[in-house]
Amino acid sequence: MSSSAPVAPSKDKLNVLSFTGKNKILHLGWMAFFLTFFVWFNHAPFLSAIGETLNLSKDQIKTLLILNVALTIPARVIIGMLTDRFGPRIVYTAILAIGAIPCFTFAFAQDYNTLALSRFLLGFVGAGFVVGIRLMSDWFPTNELGTAEGIYGGWGNFGSAAAALLLPTIAIGAAAVFGGDEGWRYATATSGVVMALYSIIFYKMARNTPKGATYFKPKKSGAMMVTSSGDFWLMMVFKLPMYLALALLAWKLSPDGVSLLSQSSVTMVYIGLAILYVYEFVSSYRFNKEVFTTPVPVAHRYDFKQVGILNILYFATFGSELAVVSMLPLFYQETFSLSIVMAGVLASSYAFMNLMSRPGGGWLSDKFGRKITLLILTAGLAIGYLLMGFLDSTWPLALALLITMFCSFFVQAGEGAVFAVIPLIKRSMTGQFAGMTGAYGNVGSVVYLTVLSLVSYQVFFFVIAATAVAGFFALFFLKEPEGIIIEEMPDGTFAEIQVSHR
Repeated sequence: MSSSAPVAPSKDKLNVLSFTGKNKILHLGWMAFFLTFFVWFNHAPFLSAIGETLNLSKDQIKTLLILNVALTIPARVIIGMLTDRFGPRIVYTAILAIGAIPCFTFAFAQDYNTLALSRFLLGFVGAGFVVGIRLMSDWFPTNELGTAEGIYGGWGNFGSAAAALLLPTIAIGAAAVFGGDEGWRYATATSGVVMALYSIIFYKMARNTPKGATYFKPKKSGAMMVTSSGDFWLMMVFKLPMYLALALLAWKLSPDGVSLLSQSSVTMVYIGLAILYVYEFVSSYRFNKEVFTTPVPVAHRYDFKQVGILNILYFATFGSELAVVSMLPLFYQETFSLSIVMAGVLASSYAFMNLMSRPGGGWLSDKFGRKITLLILTAGLAIGYLLMGFLDSTWPLALALLITMFCSFFVQAGEGAVFAVIPLIKRSMTGQFAGMTGAYGNVGSVVYLTVLSLVSYQVFFFVIAATAVAGFFALFFLKEPEGIIIEEMPDGTFAEIQVSHR
């Protein structure tokens, strides 16, 4: 067994003012993620304008919000596996380039069906986050990893705030030049053009690993590997909510919801999801059947419970962020009787906090420990959403804005802290873990947005606070990553990788 495998061959320090070495990769990564988020939420500032253009009901508009995050559930899992297999450079380039297509069809849709299908397909770009998590883990050592991934995630997530700030201005300018009241079409299409152009830059400038470093791949590919029979059953339990969230979406599209699908079509979706789950169960069993007969040496195991707990936390953190970013401009517009531009500017304060809060969560994890940081941040986000649940038109707008920013700090710092743990479970499977945990964020957003379509804004925020409390208690079962991670090298030998939060 070797004890001299470097975690990150690059010796330069993390420096956001530098554009060389691993710092160059950090900037290329967060800019790619920024653009995917910018495009993914390019509709949020224009919900009322889109509704007026195509004569949509409020229920149809809220359904667009759910459709926007639905495809990301399976996409993140699939993209995670593809990233571990083919590397971040190729996979991220493909997401940036291909994602521009549904962006254009959404921008110039003439009916609700085209609008809805385009929004559903655009959920694909939301899987880009997973790619960067693997990229950062291969370029930064463990004592900088939480900070690097926090910067990547936080500055990238700011894309939704940038969309809320910039796109309404572009829409107004386009309307002045081309006339009419459909400037939102030109604004959303422009975002797709920029993302497609950046795919070329990323492909030419990015690298999977530092020069001379090994790109770790899973020992086997095709499904998620577990290292004990108990972990297999736990994994299958945690896969079930991803299918249930898609079933929930199908119900929302049924005649009982917005009638976008017929009852027979919805029934076929239910049957198809059940068949897919059974297929995945069988495939996962075949992939991992050795663990039922041959115990894996303790030194080479990982504890799937760690992944499961992080799934729950990301359900409450990123799931709530996706939901709130989608609805907050409309919430401000309706609650405080604001214009589209002013509502977009104020709502952007929620995602604006990403610039510091998500990197801050990663830094706190590196400095003080993963578990204690998550406990504090999860408690804070529960309190934040509880306060947001009391907001109404009688509150001063300035106080509402402060509460929104307070809540968003804990939400996004919590996301950074979650992904400060992910690469420390088993480095070669970082993409798959990030894919599953990231998918749980989208499961959360589908659930929360479905709740929003049925209840008031206030109850919506209270529901998020309640799930955050559940995540807080789940954290007591999380084990602080410490000591040595054993990783198998491509030549069959094993390397010891030191893990420390200091």
